[in-house]
Amino acid sequence: MNFLKKIVLPVLASTVWISLSEFVRNEFVLKSYWTGHYSGMGLDFPDEPVNGALWGVWSLLLAVLIYLISRRFTLVQTALIAWLAAFVMMWVVIGNMGVLPAGILAFAIPWSLAEVFVAALIVSKTAK
Repeated sequence: MNFLKKIVLPVLASTVWISLSEFVRNEFVLKSYWTGHYSGMGLDFPDEPVNGALWGVWSLLLAVLIYLISRRFTLVQTALIAWLAAFVMMWVVIGNMGVLPAGILAFAIPWSLAEVFVAALIVSKTAK
């Protein structure tokens, strides 16, 4: 029971938060940026159900990473390390591949910082 309360619950709760945040940001706030950018490259934006499922896996992996980092670092340190590991590195890679619409960063940077901070806060409050 302790395992469920101290590890599984924090990871699952933060996974749900991350998934919801990503969904709202990318489907309601930034969808037109993504689709327009991909259309301009002659590509279809990948939004099939399998892509959504993979984002769910990504959210779970980020939540696990946040949990693991939080065992050794403060809340702010955890959020910053996780943000650098998950978002900044992802943007560098997709920017290098030419599929990052740079215009989204004005929205995505503060949103993703808040997303990771809240996920780290969820972990810190529920893992006690």
